[in-house]
Amino acid sequence: MGMIGGGAGAFIGVIHRMAAIMDGEIELVCGALSSDPKKSKDSGRDLNLDPNRVYDSYQEMISKEKELSDDVRMDFVSIVTPNHVHFEPAKLAMENGFHVVLDKPMTFTLAEAKELKQVVEKTGKYFCLTHTYTGYPLVKEARVQVANGKVGNIRKILVTYPQGWLSSFVEASNDNKQASWRTDPSKSGIAGGMGDIGTHAFNLAEYISGLKVSEILADLHIVVEGRKLDDDGAVLLKFENGATGVLIASQIMAGEENNLNIKIYGDKGGVKWYQHDPNSLIFVAPNKPVETWRAGTGYLSEVAKHNTRITAGHPEGYVEAFANHYRNFALCVKAQLAGEQPKKEWLDFPGIEDGVRGMAFIENVIASSTSKEKWTPFNV
Repeated sequence: MGMIGGGAGAFIGVIHRMAAIMDGEIELVCGALSSDPKKSKDSGRDLNLDPNRVYDSYQEMISKEKELSDDVRMDFVSIVTPNHVHFEPAKLAMENGFHVVLDKPMTFTLAEAKELKQVVEKTGKYFCLTHTYTGYPLVKEARVQVANGKVGNIRKILVTYPQGWLSSFVEASNDNKQASWRTDPSKSGIAGGMGDIGTHAFNLAEYISGLKVSEILADLHIVVEGRKLDDDGAVLLKFENGATGVLIASQIMAGEENNLNIKIYGDKGGVKWYQHDPNSLIFVAPNKPVETWRAGTGYLSEVAKHNTRITAGHPEGYVEAFANHYRNFALCVKAQLAGEQPKKEWLDFPGIEDGVRGMAFIENVIASSTSKEKWTPFNV
């Protein structure tokens, strides 16, 4: 793979690289690792890349890699830049024959997301959007069991993502690069917390339940004085089957880390998953003892087993969940290169549809929050 962004000082680029190489399916061979050519070169040297394949810009990387022979050039590119530099490199890469892994949210606007979907459909290239949390084995197990009817017909979905890292005006410091761009409308887009972590909660709810949101009622706030984008909000949800839900995404809950959790209830019982204990999946039902299912055990589905590396009692976490998306994506790319069909479980990674719905979530939530209407349709 090649990488765009993720040079020295970048947080998420390191995570992507760790995840990509975990299973031995992927090798980082080139990069345009910063918009600053010198920083890109220095970062490439730190990563032991061939200096001739560390580029000054993503345009140069895509152009020069395309000229290399099939057995040398990159097969796909991983894009780990701020939101405003997602669309153009992803589009350019696919139009020049490269598959794409892209960090979320997918684009800067919904219009860009729809255009990128057309590029994916036209080029036939694989596209992965790194909604990390659907990579956890027990999140996948929850999806399987909900589809199998273990909790019955879904009635209620509660998904919350509390963080506290933006509980003060940290973007005022030049030392906090993550806060600076994530709270900047010119780089992040029209949403702050709802775009950054609300999209994860939304994607998780639709993934496990198998249902699509049909209506929303949103209430967003800027709590920290001087901030330009939302840092706290709640969204009431209605799903296509009539179920209702609540989504909370806040970055000003002082003391919280990344306490993402979801609870789904049907007419037979409920399922709960907490990122703080990702290797446990909890089922509840009337007049029955609570069931706790554990990662790595023999009674889980084949989907969960495929996305688990080690035996029960040895916990897997965030990087491994990230790695599941990379491995499944890589296996699909290898199958295409070999002229073969990928296995069904390999195709289980977030894709272009997730990206379009994520951008639709952002724009619908912002519109709803500023509207006087009680409920607004979820338009894509």
